[in-house]
Amino acid sequence: MKILIVLTSHDQLGDTGKKTGFWLEEYVAPYYTFLDAGAEITVASPKGGQPPLDPKSDEPSGQTEATERFKADSAAQAVLAHTTKLSEVKAADFDAVFYPGGHGPLWDLAEDKASIALIEAFAAAGKPVGAVCHAPGVLRHVKAGDDYLVKGKRVTGFANSEEAAVGLTDVVPFLVEDELTARGGLYEKGADWGVHVVTDGLLVTGQNPASSEAGAKAVLSLLRS
Repeated sequence: MKILIVLTSHDQLGDTGKKTGFWLEEYVAPYYTFLDAGAEITVASPKGGQPPLDPKSDEPSGQTEATERFKADSAAQAVLAHTTKLSEVKAADFDAVFYPGGHGPLWDLAEDKASIALIEAFAAAGKPVGAVCHAPGVLRHVKAGDDYLVKGKRVTGFANSEEAAVGLTDVVPFLVEDELTARGGLYEKGADWGVHVVTDGLLVTGQNPASSEAGAKAVLSLLRS
């Protein structure tokens, strides 16, 4: 079982002068869920190398059992420090792909031609595609035939109410909830900050950081079915 995890390389939070990147829990919870299930994991990013970590996700309030495990795991840290360039990976070499969030993907992965083509290849090959929190935004340009991949599919992602709660509604390039809906997705949400994962066919989406582990488990369920 080979799983590809795709992280952002973008570290600027719009014009605020603040840093962003990937969200720690949204990466490490799926990473360990897949690893403990026996998966062989490859991590990629647009620029390769060490992806930028959103500093807010490393604050004490954001720590979980998975983040603490990661901080004591030199092997996992080495994997993260040496991500493969996204342009060099092929869907044919993997059984599933998973996109963790953080705000970074809204700027780079959502517009990245290699990422768009990669997801289209996974979908065309009948392989699971997972994305959590802001990462469902990377689906905005992804097509399945003549239609958007999310059209007519039940999906979730970071809710407008959650974006408002963190005060970034006017900073982000687009709102995940609005964009999924505009592309014909059947957006649904659970309680803000609660676990909410939606599986429709081979597409798995999670609403927020708390949904990361459950989203990864949903991908594993598809691989085992």
